Parts: sequence; structure tokens; C-alpha cells
Amino acid sequence: MNAIGPAAILIVIAALFFLILFLYFIPLGLWITALSSGVHVRIFSDLVGMRLRKVPPDVIVRSKITALKAGIPVDIPKLEAHYLAGGNVPRVVNALISAAKANIELDFNRAAAIDLAGRDVLEAVKLSVTPKVIETPQVPAVAKNGIQVRVVARVTVRANIERLVGGAGEATILARVGEGIVTTIGTSESHKEVLERPDKISKTVLDKGLDAGTAFEILSIDIADVFIGDNIGAKLQSDQAEAELKIARAKAEERRAAAVATEQEMKARVQEMRAKLVEAEAQIPMAIAEAFRSGHLGVMDYYNLQNLQSDTNMRKSIAEGGTGDTGNTPAAGATQSTS
Repeated sequence: MNAIGPAAILIVIAALFFLILFLYFIPLGLWITALSSGVHVRIFSDLVGMRLRKVPPDVIVRSKITALKAGIPVDIPKLEAHYLAGGNVPRVVNALISAAKANIELDFNRAAAIDLAGRDVLEAVKLSVTPKVIETPQVPAVAKNGIQVRVVARVTVRANIERLVGGAGEATILARVGEGIVTTIGTSESHKEVLERPDKISKTVLDKGLDAGTAFEILSIDIADVFIGDNIGAKLQSDQAEAELKIARAKAEERRAAAVATEQEMKARVQEMRAKLVEAEAQIPMAIAEAFRSGHLGVMDYYNLQNLQSDTNMRKSIAEGGTGDTGNTPAAGATQSTS
């Protein structure tokens, strides 16, 4: 046998390359599958066109086959357009089939809009058939008697297909239910009323229409657990009393500081007056001497002044409980000898 030459090898490689390229742009196997399933697909305008538009023909054709077998009328151009818009084509088709089996009215345009809005349309259909239970965290509220009550509620909801686009999610449901619980407990006279009738909370909250504008429909609100918390009213009163006590102490300290300042000021004034008095008393002998020199004060006048001062000191000593001895007897004797 003659060896295969390099030219033959190149020809075989080129033939394989062109065959792979041909089968890539013209998936004959998928075309045969579509025909055998009753789906009319054109090779060049549909399959080759999808490849050129970078749309996987396998996803579109198999989704079309699934929808056709389930009796869902969906056109290939709509499926292709939804894929190009960034949607999940198999999930939308499966959602349409599930909705049809559950007798839920859902067309392709609405399902595609829900999918493009970022919601799981298949999960939404399942949630419409089988309701979902959402459990709230502990919601604290205070009754009128000041006792705190913490409540855990279970909210049973189902998806509202018509409000899935633009409707609020679970967070809004939880927030509204929590708000309703706080309002209901806050209007109760006592925490005992809440413990005796927890169904009052669920009825009051359910009557508020909390599912308006959301993507869900609330079926029921059930109180799962009720816990008694702290005495918030007593704590607030204690804090208020402590705050008032601090204010009173601050005002008393302010008054004491003002009194101390006034006392210090008075002491300073007394010291100043005493200093002036000592200064004035120090000038008395000098004034007496000057009066003697100028002839305005005689010896008898001086002795009369001494006697008057001795008498004043004696009266002062008697008033203070002393002996009355002033120690100025020589002056008194001098007065008697003179008289």
C-alpha cells in the first residue's frame, strides 16, 4: 500500500473542518428532532439565522417542542426575542405549562415580563398553587400599662400573578405586619388582654389590607408565640425620676456655689472695713497730739475722754458677763482728785 501523502491529510482535515462548520450552522439532528415532534423549523431562515444572531437553536427549538406538546401556543420569534432580551426561555415555558395545569390564567407576554423583571416566574406559579408561610422575627410592642410584649407571627401568603411586576416583596409584608402588631398591642389596656386574646392581633392586622400594592395575597396571619418583656413604663418613670433628681442636685449645687461666692465677697468687704478701721484708729493718737499742740484739747478734756471710754468698756464687759474691771482706774482717780 502506498503511504498517504501530506496533501491527502490536508484534504481530510479541511473536509472535517467544513463538516463541523456545516453541522454547527445547520444542526441537522435538531432539525430532524423538530420535524418528528411536529414543529416546523426552516433550516436557513430559522436555524442558520439563530446561529448568526448568536441565539442557541437547541434552547429555542426544544422549548418550542415542550410548549407544543403541552398545548401552549408559542411562536419561535417570541422565544428568540425573549432570549435576546436576557430572559430565561425554558423557565418561562415551564411556568406557562405549570400555570395551564393549575388553571391559572397566564399568557406568554406576562410571563416574559415577570421573568425580565428579575422574578422567578416558575417559582411564582408554584407559590400561587402552594401558599408560602413567612415567619416574622420577634416584634416588640408596649401595652398601655407599660408592659412590653414580643410577638412572633406566621403569615401565609400566595403569589399574585397580576401584581408580580412592580409589586412589593416579602420585606414589605413583614414590615406591614410588624406595624399592625405594634399598633394593636399599643391600643390594648393591659398585656393580659394580649395573652388572653392573641387572635385579636391577627384579626385586626388582617383587616388592614396589608397586601395592597404587593406581589402577594395574604391568606392568614397566625400568632405563633407571645413573650412578656420588661416593664418599660416603670423603667421610663425611674429614668425620669433619676433625671429630675440630677437636675435638682445641679440646681442645689448652683445655689450653694452662689452662697459661697456671696459669703466670700462679704468676708472680703468686712476685711476691707476692718483694715480701714484700724487705719483710722491708728490716726487717733496723732490727732490728739495735734490737738494738744494746737490748743484745741486741754488736759481735763483728755481725762474726761478717758473716763468716758472706761465707762463704755465697763458697760460692755458687764453686758458680756465680765467683772466690769476696765483697768482704767488711774484715770478715774485723776478725775476724783481734780474734782
